[in-house]
Amino acid sequence: MTQEVHATVEGALVMIGFGSIGRGVLPLIERHIGFDRARMVVIEPSADYAPLLQEHGIRHLQVALTAENFAGVLCGLFPDGTGMIVNLSVDVDSIELMKLAQTMGVLYIDTVVEPWPGFYFGSPLPNAERTNYPLRERVRELGKAYAGGPTAVSCCGANPGMVSWLLKEALLRLAADTGVPADPQSREDWAGLMQRLGVKGIHIAERDTQVSARPKPPGVFVNTWSVDGLLSEGYQPAELGWGTHEKKLPPLGHAFDNGPGYAIWIDRPGADTRVRSWCPEVGPQYGLVITHNEALSIPDYYTVRDGGRAVYRPTCHYAYHPCNDAVLSLYEANGAGKLPEAQHILTAEEITGGGDDLGVLLYGHAKGAMWYGSRLSCAEARRLAPYQNATGMQVTSAVLAAMVWAAENPGEGFVEADEMDHARCLAVQRPYLGSVECHYTDWTPLQNRINRFAEDRDDQDPWQFVNFLAV
Repeated sequence: MTQEVHATVEGALVMIGFGSIGRGVLPLIERHIGFDRARMVVIEPSADYAPLLQEHGIRHLQVALTAENFAGVLCGLFPDGTGMIVNLSVDVDSIELMKLAQTMGVLYIDTVVEPWPGFYFGSPLPNAERTNYPLRERVRELGKAYAGGPTAVSCCGANPGMVSWLLKEALLRLAADTGVPADPQSREDWAGLMQRLGVKGIHIAERDTQVSARPKPPGVFVNTWSVDGLLSEGYQPAELGWGTHEKKLPPLGHAFDNGPGYAIWIDRPGADTRVRSWCPEVGPQYGLVITHNEALSIPDYYTVRDGGRAVYRPTCHYAYHPCNDAVLSLYEANGAGKLPEAQHILTAEEITGGGDDLGVLLYGHAKGAMWYGSRLSCAEARRLAPYQNATGMQVTSAVLAAMVWAAENPGEGFVEADEMDHARCLAVQRPYLGSVECHYTDWTPLQNRINRFAEDRDDQDPWQFVNFLAV
């Protein structure tokens, strides 16, 4: 594996949170980022990983950031106003950190717009306000106030993040395969290209096949990445970008009554909302409509307007099939009606087989449907870098790519993955993605019914969301 240093972070390098993703990012930073080790700090309230950080020669600041202390703690780490914050935490408000980073003049990266505790569970907020739509709109509005300020990359892991870069590659591939001229330079160019290609929608289609030799213990929530992360987003309402080709809202579906209106929400948990989807090797499968920022940023980015009216926009949402242990864990949690008291993240050493296929499924165009993405086995992830499994590696390498891009483009203000140079980011990330593959399929969501039961379906247009929905 190459040890090329892609970029240098001047000043302090502060990582907030040191869960499975933080641990996986660290060796990639050491390989590919130039930084002053004496000025790198990991802020992590748990003492569990103090020995590992000591082994790497990284300072560990064992403190939980709160609304009361975060500014004082972070300001003390950037006395000269230079450096980068890599926020991989839970329960620390991303928007407050972004504003502080702008004030201090330092670069900032996160993988999700995270609120303070009390938003995901037991919140008095109406369900529409517990979605990602109002969170994203707050970030976008905030970005207007800091245009041209220090780069703050919002929501950039594997998804959201890498999938937006893969989508642009997929569009260029589809254009080449269908003879459509393509040389997009601006957002408007990319949106126009997707419209000309006839893409009606995009699934962020993922299948995690990683397995452990040890059966999942009853009452323990097992996953291949953050359990807290899956639970928090899984119990938000299902949410999706809403295409201009859609004829009607799904059952329990609602439009937002404010903002640009590129998305809708469904009044049920995303982790309990199934859709029909497709991934390589397994073919047709169920996925979960768990809310993610890319389900909002992609349809917004690819909207074509005539004056103030949207004349083209794709439908977009996550269609996630977690690993088998996580599926069983979700069934247990939903059945019990309570959050698990015990949780466990499978380590690379525990996983005995499988991998993660994560890509974009573009549908409704001249060739039917096309899956384009990363197919990475856990065994290969282990070979590529320490502290990785297949799911984690797709995230950690995307964080690395975002760090490189931010260091190379330090004055871009607030950006999302769709607005970054996809070619540069994938050039950094690709050595860690296993096989990046393109698969065409004639599958539609109207196929593969074992028996025919009464259902709401549209036989005239297979690509209506009602045909995907399988709740």
